[in-house]
Amino acid sequence: MYLKSIQLINYKNFTARNFDFDQKINCLVGNNGVGKTNVLDAIYHLSQTKSYFNPITSQNVKHGEPFFMIEGNFAIDEAQEENIVCSFKKGQKKVLKKNGKEYEKFSEHIGSIPLVIISPTDRDLITEGSETRRRFMNHVISQSDKAYLKDVIDYHKVLSQRNALLKYFAKNRTFNADNLNVYNLQMSQLAKPIYEKRKQFVDTLNPVFMTHYKAISQGNEIVSLSYKSTLSESDLTEKLQENLDKDRVLQYTSAGIHRDDLNFMIDAYPIKKFGSQGQQKSFLIAIKLAQFDLIKKASERTPILLLDDIFDKLDDQRVSRLIKMVQDAHFGQIFISDTHEERTEKIVKGVNQSYKIYKLS
Repeated sequence: MYLKSIQLINYKNFTARNFDFDQKINCLVGNNGVGKTNVLDAIYHLSQTKSYFNPITSQNVKHGEPFFMIEGNFAIDEAQEENIVCSFKKGQKKVLKKNGKEYEKFSEHIGSIPLVIISPTDRDLITEGSETRRRFMNHVISQSDKAYLKDVIDYHKVLSQRNALLKYFAKNRTFNADNLNVYNLQMSQLAKPIYEKRKQFVDTLNPVFMTHYKAISQGNEIVSLSYKSTLSESDLTEKLQENLDKDRVLQYTSAGIHRDDLNFMIDAYPIKKFGSQGQQKSFLIAIKLAQFDLIKKASERTPILLLDDIFDKLDDQRVSRLIKMVQDAHFGQIFISDTHEERTEKIVKGVNQSYKIYKLS
Protein backbone atom coordinates (compact mmCIF):
# COMPACT_ATOMS: atom_id res chain seq x y z
CA MET A 1 0.00 0.00 0.00
CA TYR A 2 1.24 3.51 -0.82
CA LEU A 3 0.03 7.07 -1.40
CA LYS A 4 0.11 7.91 -5.12
CA SER A 5 -0.90 11.57 -4.92
CA ILE A 6 -2.33 14.22 -2.65
CA GLN A 7 -4.17 17.49 -3.32
CA LEU A 8 -4.29 20.27 -0.73
CA ILE A 9 -6.68 23.23 -0.84
CA ASN A 10 -6.53 25.89 1.89
CA TYR A 11 -4.77 23.45 4.23
CA LYS A 12 -2.58 25.34 6.69
CA ASN A 13 -0.14 27.44 4.61
CA PHE A 14 -1.15 25.96 1.21
CA THR A 15 -3.67 27.67 -1.08
CA ALA A 16 -3.61 24.89 -3.68
CA ARG A 17 -0.91 22.28 -4.16
CA ASN A 18 -0.68 18.83 -5.76
CA PHE A 19 2.00 16.22 -5.15
CA ASP A 20 2.64 12.98 -7.08
CA PHE A 21 4.68 10.64 -4.92
CA ASP A 22 7.27 7.94 -5.43
CA GLN A 23 6.30 4.46 -4.32
CA LYS A 24 9.29 4.24 -1.97
CA ILE A 25 11.08 7.40 -0.69
CA ASN A 26 9.82 11.00 -0.82
CA CYS A 27 11.86 13.90 0.57
CA LEU A 28 10.42 17.33 1.33
CA VAL A 29 13.20 19.89 1.74
CA GLY A 30 13.30 23.63 2.38
CA ASN A 31 13.64 26.26 5.06
CA ASN A 32 11.54 26.29 8.22
CA GLY A 33 8.01 27.58 7.66
CA VAL A 34 7.59 26.56 4.02
CA GLY A 35 5.13 23.73 4.78
CA LYS A 36 7.19 20.52 4.79
CA THR A 37 5.62 19.29 8.02
CA ASN A 38 2.17 20.43 6.83
CA VAL A 39 2.37 17.98 3.89
CA LEU A 40 3.20 15.14 6.29
CA ASP A 41 0.38 16.27 8.56
CA ALA A 42 -2.08 16.20 5.65
CA ILE A 43 -1.07 12.59 4.96
CA TYR A 44 -1.55 11.79 8.65
CA HIS A 45 -4.95 13.54 8.52
CA LEU A 46 -6.15 11.22 5.74
CA SER A 47 -5.05 8.18 7.75
CA GLN A 48 -6.13 9.16 11.27
CA THR A 49 -8.99 11.63 10.52
CA LYS A 50 -7.26 14.49 12.36
CA SER A 51 -4.07 16.52 12.48
CA TYR A 52 -1.11 15.11 14.39
CA PHE A 53 0.11 18.57 15.40
CA ASN A 54 -3.14 20.49 15.99
CA PRO A 55 -6.32 18.47 16.68
CA ILE A 56 -8.46 21.66 16.62
CA THR A 57 -9.88 21.31 13.11
CA SER A 58 -10.73 24.97 12.51
CA GLN A 59 -7.12 25.94 13.13
CA ASN A 60 -5.98 23.83 10.17
CA VAL A 61 -7.81 26.09 7.70
CA LYS A 62 -5.58 28.60 5.88
CA HIS A 63 -5.91 32.07 7.41
CA GLY A 64 -8.67 34.08 5.77
CA GLU A 65 -10.26 31.09 4.03
CA PRO A 66 -13.61 29.42 4.88
CA PHE A 67 -12.65 25.75 4.35
CA PHE A 68 -9.95 23.18 3.64
CA MET A 69 -9.85 19.98 1.60
CA ILE A 70 -7.33 17.14 1.47
CA GLU A 71 -7.68 14.46 -1.20
CA GLY A 72 -5.44 11.41 -1.43
CA ASN A 73 -5.29 8.53 -3.88
CA PHE A 74 -3.90 5.31 -2.38
CA ALA A 75 -2.80 2.16 -4.18
CA ILE A 76 -3.92 -0.60 -1.82
CA ASP A 77 -2.50 -3.35 -4.03
CA GLU A 78 -1.86 -3.88 -7.74
CA ALA A 79 -5.58 -4.07 -8.54
CA GLN A 80 -7.21 -1.81 -5.94
CA GLU A 81 -7.12 1.94 -5.39
CA GLU A 82 -8.90 4.07 -2.79
CA ASN A 83 -9.76 7.76 -2.84
CA ILE A 84 -9.91 9.43 0.59
CA VAL A 85 -11.23 13.00 0.95
CA CYS A 86 -11.26 14.97 4.19
CA SER A 87 -12.92 18.40 4.13
CA PHE A 88 -14.04 20.98 6.62
CA LYS A 89 -16.03 24.21 6.29
CA LYS A 90 -16.16 26.67 9.18
CA GLY A 91 -19.41 26.40 11.09
CA GLN A 92 -20.01 22.84 9.88
CA LYS A 93 -18.77 19.39 10.85
CA LYS A 94 -15.77 17.75 9.25
CA VAL A 95 -16.55 15.31 6.43
CA LEU A 96 -14.57 12.17 5.59
CA LYS A 97 -15.27 10.16 2.44
CA LYS A 98 -13.88 6.91 1.07
CA ASN A 99 -14.46 6.37 -2.66
CA GLY A 100 -17.21 9.00 -2.56
CA LYS A 101 -19.09 7.48 0.39
CA GLU A 102 -19.24 9.50 3.61
CA TYR A 103 -18.35 7.85 6.90
CA GLU A 104 -20.97 8.03 9.64
CA LYS A 105 -18.31 7.54 12.32
CA PHE A 106 -14.66 8.48 11.87
CA SER A 107 -13.70 5.50 14.05
CA GLU A 108 -14.78 3.24 11.16
CA HIS A 109 -11.85 4.58 9.11
CA ILE A 110 -9.15 4.08 11.76
CA GLY A 111 -6.80 1.28 10.73
CA SER A 112 -7.70 1.22 7.03
CA ILE A 113 -4.66 3.37 6.10
CA PRO A 114 -1.98 2.26 8.60
CA LEU A 115 0.63 4.93 9.27
CA VAL A 116 3.39 5.79 11.73
CA ILE A 117 4.88 9.26 12.22
CA ILE A 118 8.17 10.09 13.95
CA SER A 119 8.44 13.77 14.85
CA PRO A 120 10.29 16.11 17.24
CA THR A 121 6.98 16.60 19.06
CA ASP A 122 7.15 12.93 20.10
CA ARG A 123 9.40 14.13 22.91
CA ASP A 124 6.13 14.89 24.70
CA LEU A 125 5.89 11.13 25.29
CA ILE A 126 8.83 11.49 27.65
CA THR A 127 8.41 15.00 29.04
CA GLU A 128 4.62 15.38 29.40
CA GLY A 129 2.16 13.73 31.78
CA SER A 130 0.62 10.27 31.71
CA GLU A 131 -2.29 11.33 29.46
CA THR A 132 0.13 11.62 26.52
CA ARG A 133 1.39 8.07 27.03
CA ARG A 134 -2.15 6.68 27.43
CA ARG A 135 -3.09 8.41 24.19
CA PHE A 136 -0.14 6.67 22.52
CA MET A 137 -1.30 3.25 23.74
CA ASN A 138 -4.88 3.95 22.66
CA HIS A 139 -3.75 5.12 19.23
CA VAL A 140 -1.63 2.04 18.48
CA ILE A 141 -4.00 -0.59 19.85
CA SER A 142 -7.11 0.90 18.20
CA GLN A 143 -5.41 0.75 14.77
CA SER A 144 -6.20 -2.96 14.69
CA ASP A 145 -8.82 -3.38 17.44
CA LYS A 146 -12.08 -1.46 17.03
CA ALA A 147 -13.60 -3.17 20.09
CA TYR A 148 -10.81 -1.67 22.19
CA LEU A 149 -11.48 1.81 20.83
CA LYS A 150 -15.21 1.46 21.61
CA ASP A 151 -14.44 0.29 25.16
CA VAL A 152 -12.17 3.30 25.77
CA ILE A 153 -14.81 5.72 24.45
CA ASP A 154 -17.54 4.08 26.56
CA TYR A 155 -15.33 4.00 29.66
CA HIS A 156 -14.68 7.74 29.46
CA LYS A 157 -18.41 8.42 29.04
CA VAL A 158 -19.15 6.51 32.25
CA LEU A 159 -16.19 8.19 33.98
CA SER A 160 -17.63 11.62 33.11
CA GLN A 161 -21.01 10.58 34.50
CA ARG A 162 -19.45 9.33 37.75
CA ASN A 163 -17.46 12.55 38.15
CA ALA A 164 -20.59 14.61 37.52
CA LEU A 165 -22.42 12.62 40.20
CA LEU A 166 -19.59 13.21 42.70
CA LYS A 167 -19.82 16.95 42.02
CA TYR A 168 -23.61 16.81 42.44
CA PHE A 169 -23.23 15.08 45.82
CA ALA A 170 -20.77 17.73 47.03
CA LYS A 171 -22.84 20.66 45.78
CA ASN A 172 -26.09 19.40 47.29
CA ARG A 173 -24.54 17.88 50.43
CA THR A 174 -26.11 14.52 49.76
CA PHE A 175 -24.94 10.99 48.93
CA ASN A 176 -26.44 7.84 47.41
CA ALA A 177 -24.17 4.78 47.32
CA ASP A 178 -26.51 2.80 45.05
CA ASN A 179 -26.38 5.45 42.31
CA LEU A 180 -22.60 5.54 42.49
CA ASN A 181 -22.31 1.74 42.43
CA VAL A 182 -24.09 1.65 39.06
CA TYR A 183 -21.18 3.61 37.55
CA ASN A 184 -18.60 1.62 39.55
CA LEU A 185 -19.86 -1.62 38.01
CA GLN A 186 -19.95 -0.24 34.46
CA MET A 187 -16.43 1.20 34.79
CA SER A 188 -15.07 -2.09 36.16
CA GLN A 189 -16.60 -4.11 33.33
CA LEU A 190 -15.15 -1.80 30.68
CA ALA A 191 -11.77 -1.39 32.39
CA LYS A 192 -10.88 -5.08 32.52
CA PRO A 193 -10.52 -5.73 28.75
CA ILE A 194 -8.79 -2.35 28.30
CA TYR A 195 -6.24 -3.26 30.98
CA GLU A 196 -5.65 -6.72 29.54
CA LYS A 197 -5.10 -5.39 26.02
CA ARG A 198 -2.78 -2.63 27.21
CA LYS A 199 -0.74 -5.14 29.21
CA GLN A 200 -0.51 -7.48 26.24
CA PHE A 201 0.47 -4.54 24.01
CA VAL A 202 3.34 -3.46 26.30
CA ASP A 203 4.54 -7.05 26.77
CA THR A 204 4.68 -7.43 22.98
CA LEU A 205 6.12 -3.97 22.29
CA ASN A 206 8.96 -4.06 24.84
CA PRO A 207 11.30 -6.68 23.28
CA VAL A 208 10.80 -5.25 19.76
CA PHE A 209 11.51 -1.77 21.09
CA MET A 210 14.72 -2.89 22.84
CA THR A 211 15.96 -4.54 19.64
CA HIS A 212 15.40 -1.34 17.64
CA TYR A 213 17.06 0.82 20.30
CA LYS A 214 20.17 -1.34 20.27
CA ALA A 215 20.34 -1.18 16.47
CA ILE A 216 20.04 2.62 16.39
CA SER A 217 22.28 3.50 19.35
CA GLN A 218 24.75 0.59 19.45
CA GLY A 219 25.19 1.66 23.05
CA ASN A 220 25.74 -0.40 26.18
CA GLU A 221 22.84 1.15 28.10
CA ILE A 222 19.84 -1.01 28.92
CA VAL A 223 16.42 0.49 28.13
CA SER A 224 12.94 -0.71 28.94
CA LEU A 225 9.32 0.36 29.12
CA SER A 226 6.75 -1.02 31.53
CA TYR A 227 3.03 -0.64 32.17
CA LYS A 228 1.75 0.95 35.36
CA SER A 229 -1.94 0.45 36.17
CA THR A 230 -4.38 0.53 39.07
CA LEU A 231 -5.72 -2.84 37.92
CA SER A 232 -2.35 -4.55 38.38
CA GLU A 233 -2.86 -4.03 42.13
CA SER A 234 -6.54 -4.93 42.57
CA ASP A 235 -9.96 -5.16 40.92
CA LEU A 236 -11.31 -1.72 40.00
CA THR A 237 -14.54 -2.20 41.96
CA GLU A 238 -12.48 -2.75 45.12
CA LYS A 239 -10.24 0.22 44.35
CA LEU A 240 -13.19 2.55 43.76
CA GLN A 241 -14.71 1.50 47.07
CA GLU A 242 -11.37 1.92 48.83
CA ASN A 243 -10.99 5.46 47.42
CA LEU A 244 -14.60 6.51 48.01
CA ASP A 245 -13.92 9.05 50.76
CA LYS A 246 -11.03 10.52 48.79
CA ASP A 247 -13.16 10.80 45.62
CA ARG A 248 -15.96 12.56 47.51
CA VAL A 249 -13.49 15.19 48.72
CA LEU A 250 -11.77 15.57 45.33
CA GLN A 251 -15.10 15.39 43.42
CA TYR A 252 -13.54 13.22 40.73
CA THR A 253 -12.49 9.58 40.27
CA SER A 254 -8.92 9.07 41.47
CA ALA A 255 -8.44 5.42 40.41
CA GLY A 256 -8.99 3.60 37.15
CA ILE A 257 -7.44 2.89 33.77
CA HIS A 258 -7.69 6.63 33.03
CA ARG A 259 -4.71 6.95 35.41
CA ASP A 260 -2.54 4.32 33.67
CA ASP A 261 1.00 5.20 32.63
CA LEU A 262 4.15 3.90 30.94
CA ASN A 263 7.53 3.92 32.68
CA PHE A 264 10.44 4.76 30.35
CA MET A 265 13.78 3.65 31.81
CA ILE A 266 17.46 3.75 30.85
CA ASP A 267 19.90 1.77 33.01
CA ALA A 268 17.07 1.44 35.59
CA TYR A 269 16.58 5.23 35.84
CA PRO A 270 13.85 7.43 34.29
CA ILE A 271 15.05 8.52 30.85
CA LYS A 272 13.29 11.88 31.36
CA LYS A 273 15.87 12.80 34.02
CA PHE A 274 18.90 10.71 33.13
CA GLY A 275 18.86 10.34 29.32
CA SER A 276 20.82 12.64 27.00
CA GLN A 277 19.04 14.31 24.05
CA GLY A 278 20.51 11.72 21.69
CA GLN A 279 19.46 8.84 23.94
CA GLN A 280 15.95 10.25 24.32
CA LYS A 281 15.60 10.68 20.55
CA SER A 282 16.88 7.15 19.92
CA PHE A 283 14.44 5.90 22.58
CA LEU A 284 11.49 7.57 20.85
CA ILE A 285 12.50 6.42 17.36
CA ALA A 286 12.83 2.86 18.67
CA ILE A 287 9.33 3.04 20.20
CA LYS A 288 7.87 4.28 16.92
CA LEU A 289 9.66 1.60 14.86
CA ALA A 290 8.34 -1.02 17.28
CA GLN A 291 4.89 0.53 16.82
CA PHE A 292 5.40 0.16 13.05
CA ASP A 293 6.18 -3.56 13.44
CA LEU A 294 3.14 -4.21 15.64
CA ILE A 295 0.74 -2.37 13.32
CA LYS A 296 2.16 -4.14 10.27
CA LYS A 297 1.70 -7.55 11.88
CA ALA A 298 -1.82 -6.80 13.14
CA SER A 299 -3.15 -5.11 9.99
CA GLU A 300 -1.25 -7.28 7.46
CA ARG A 301 -0.48 -4.05 5.60
CA THR A 302 2.82 -2.17 5.55
CA PRO A 303 2.24 1.23 7.19
CA ILE A 304 3.34 4.47 5.57
CA LEU A 305 6.26 5.93 7.54
CA LEU A 306 6.57 9.70 8.07
CA LEU A 307 9.94 10.99 9.31
CA ASP A 308 9.56 14.65 10.28
CA ASP A 309 12.85 16.45 10.87
CA ILE A 310 14.29 13.43 12.70
CA PHE A 311 17.91 14.06 11.66
CA ASP A 312 18.05 17.00 14.06
CA LYS A 313 19.94 16.08 17.28
CA LEU A 314 21.04 12.70 15.86
CA ASP A 315 24.73 12.26 15.09
CA ASP A 316 25.80 11.03 11.64
CA GLN A 317 26.32 7.46 12.81
CA ARG A 318 22.79 7.17 14.23
CA VAL A 319 21.33 8.75 11.07
CA SER A 320 23.25 6.27 8.93
CA ARG A 321 22.07 3.29 10.98
CA LEU A 322 18.47 4.52 10.92
CA ILE A 323 18.44 4.95 7.14
CA LYS A 324 19.96 1.50 6.64
CA MET A 325 17.15 0.08 8.77
CA VAL A 326 14.28 1.79 6.94
CA GLN A 327 15.54 1.05 3.42
CA ASP A 328 14.99 -2.64 4.15
CA ALA A 329 12.17 -4.37 2.27
CA HIS A 330 10.34 -4.65 5.61
CA PHE A 331 9.41 -0.97 5.20
CA GLY A 332 7.17 0.45 2.48
CA GLN A 333 6.64 4.05 1.46
CA ILE A 334 8.65 6.63 3.42
CA PHE A 335 8.32 10.42 3.66
CA ILE A 336 11.22 12.52 4.99
CA SER A 337 11.25 16.23 5.80
CA ASP A 338 14.50 18.11 6.35
CA THR A 339 15.84 21.66 6.25
CA HIS A 340 19.19 20.56 4.76
CA GLU A 341 18.74 19.65 1.10
CA GLU A 342 22.35 18.51 0.61
CA ARG A 343 22.23 16.24 3.65
CA THR A 344 18.98 14.62 2.55
CA GLU A 345 20.13 14.11 -1.04
CA LYS A 346 23.40 12.55 0.13
CA ILE A 347 21.51 10.14 2.39
CA VAL A 348 18.91 8.98 -0.15
CA LYS A 349 21.50 8.65 -2.96
CA GLY A 350 23.22 6.07 -0.80
CA VAL A 351 19.99 4.10 -0.45
CA ASN A 352 19.24 1.40 -2.98
CA GLN A 353 15.66 2.59 -3.54
CA SER A 354 13.75 4.90 -5.89
CA TYR A 355 13.15 8.41 -4.55
CA LYS A 356 11.84 11.90 -5.30
CA ILE A 357 12.95 15.19 -3.78
CA TYR A 358 10.49 18.08 -3.52
CA LYS A 359 11.95 21.54 -2.89
CA LEU A 360 9.46 23.79 -1.09
CA SER A 361 9.87 27.54 -0.89
